[in-house]
Amino acid sequence: MGQLERGRKRVVIEGVRPEIDGGRFPVKRIVGERVVVEADIFADGHDAISALLQYQKEGDVEWKEVPMVHRVNDRWRGDFEVSEVGCYRYTLLAWIDPFKSWRESLIKRVEVKQDVTVDMLVGADLLVGTSQWASGGDKRKLLAYASELRSGSLNRIERGLDENLYVIMSKYPDKRAATRYDKELVIVVDRETARFSTWYEMFPRSCTSQPGKHGTFKDCEKRLDYIAGMGFDVLYLPPIHPIGQTHRKGKNNTLKAAAKDPGSPWAIGGVEGGHKDIHPDLGTLSDFKKLIKKANDCGIEIALDIAFQCSPDHPYVKEHPDWFRERPDGTIQYAENPPKKYQDIYPLEFSGEQWREIWDEQMSVVLFWIEQGVRTFRVDNPHTKPFHFWEYLINGIRRDYPDVIFLAEAFTRPKVMYGLAQLGFSQSYTYFTWRNTKRELTQYFTEVTRTDLRDFFRPNLWPNTPDILTEYLQSGGPPAFMTRLVLAATLGANYGIYGPAFELCENRPMEAGSEEYLNSEKFEIKRWDINRADSLKELTTKVNRIRKENVALQSDWSLLFHPVDNDRLICYSKQTEDFSNVILVVVNLDPYHTQSGWVELPLEFLGDDAEKPYQVYDLLTNARYLWHGKRNYVELNPHAIPAHIFLVQHGLRTERDFDHFM
Repeated sequence: MGQLERGRKRVVIEGVRPEIDGGRFPVKRIVGERVVVEADIFADGHDAISALLQYQKEGDVEWKEVPMVHRVNDRWRGDFEVSEVGCYRYTLLAWIDPFKSWRESLIKRVEVKQDVTVDMLVGADLLVGTSQWASGGDKRKLLAYASELRSGSLNRIERGLDENLYVIMSKYPDKRAATRYDKELVIVVDRETARFSTWYEMFPRSCTSQPGKHGTFKDCEKRLDYIAGMGFDVLYLPPIHPIGQTHRKGKNNTLKAAAKDPGSPWAIGGVEGGHKDIHPDLGTLSDFKKLIKKANDCGIEIALDIAFQCSPDHPYVKEHPDWFRERPDGTIQYAENPPKKYQDIYPLEFSGEQWREIWDEQMSVVLFWIEQGVRTFRVDNPHTKPFHFWEYLINGIRRDYPDVIFLAEAFTRPKVMYGLAQLGFSQSYTYFTWRNTKRELTQYFTEVTRTDLRDFFRPNLWPNTPDILTEYLQSGGPPAFMTRLVLAATLGANYGIYGPAFELCENRPMEAGSEEYLNSEKFEIKRWDINRADSLKELTTKVNRIRKENVALQSDWSLLFHPVDNDRLICYSKQTEDFSNVILVVVNLDPYHTQSGWVELPLEFLGDDAEKPYQVYDLLTNARYLWHGKRNYVELNPHAIPAHIFLVQHGLRTERDFDHFM
């Protein structure tokens, strides 16, 4: 831009939000959501400014425009709706608006009764100038207005301030000296499942009615009604590929496997094939596609595990030995995370000399399963692969399949977790698994839902996984499992459980201080009695139904925490923008003892008259309570049910209303 041209552009645009890392990474939204954009927009002097928010779906030629509104202290806001899955771009345009400046000045002069004769002539010139590029009808109107402003008539001021004139002039702004923001920012728009989903993890080989027998995809089909009946809509399967024999791990992760030990599904690859093949004991590719169809018929989406690693028997090892790191003694380096050793797994050398071949091959793996009908992937340990690889893979996939969802399983340092989310992962595992106290939960979820993190980091909450049996679950028994279920399902719009271990409250660790399960399903086929009388199936079903029937629980941004005068009780709410659906949750974090306290709510919950009683309806127990004012008493016995999930009833305001509703 030349110095002369720059001198005419008097408006400054800065402080744009949302904008991730200076525009380096895209913002995330869901189809149907409104994108609210704010910016600091200002100029020298006292002239008025006009501003537009410009946006387009990637691939469109024309930009759509919406006016931005000045709010306070040079802060402007505009918004638009994203209506399709894919990528959008947006930027801002602002300029000195001569007619708006003239109009605002005229109003001030009239208020103090100054002579405005010259102002009328200035205004008339502005109208004539604009008429040169106005359409036929508007041109005639502008010239008529200009004539009246010059006429000296008594109503010329009224005509100059006429709203219809303002509307016409706003249609033809002079943007020749406009400032355009120097970045076109990107939004990745996902389908609704990225914002609201309910995951169930299950080992298909354990879907068996006979002890020791390897389950099949056909056996999985028989389990679909059970999973759908509990209200889960995503069924995540650990790796379904052939498993290597070399250094196969035995029961409880022992180094020597017995003859019938099935090995870890994450030790991918054997004589039967690799990442594009199916373990023969599970069935065929045709059987897998039938499982996908049957699951879809039940309202369930199949999610596959993507683990870019190999057993020593993987075809890659023989065909491409240079894809792996060779140690000085000539052996291949197996995976380690000291003190843990994974002798049955060889990591690929993603940043080695053959990196391009490896990247392209792993892209082809994902594409292969997409072609079979899979649209959701849980990615194992993405933080152990180069960041640029994930950007390459996810962007490449989304160009042709923008509806694909990637969940990052990266229990690692915060900056790495957030960095992966910026690179394109649709959802992310979180630290929720280890956040147990009110202070920990409040701080963490305030961070991920009330700061700029929410523009790109979508939490998916898991109280347990095949790798993680927390001390809280080990020691707290069924009340601990009930507590973590309610917390995960209501704090997060996306959550999941590793079952049937979770609903059957499996809490036996390998040893004291370990988070590994005793007799872990990772290393053996387990026969689960899903019909046990002490199962949390009924509670899980009820919680998931509550989630699906209450829109407030289907997103995260409205989450607010409320004071309770007992640190063992946590209280929070979610609500729709119009407060038509308000959910209030109170949870006893103590799995051993009854806890009580006084909950304090904001006045918005109480309607116009805070003195009148109002009803809260416990969706878990069907109990109804008539509350009064801001402070109300709660008491929760963890051995009965450790939580209230209240629907706040705004419409019932009197004792008579309450009695009638009962």
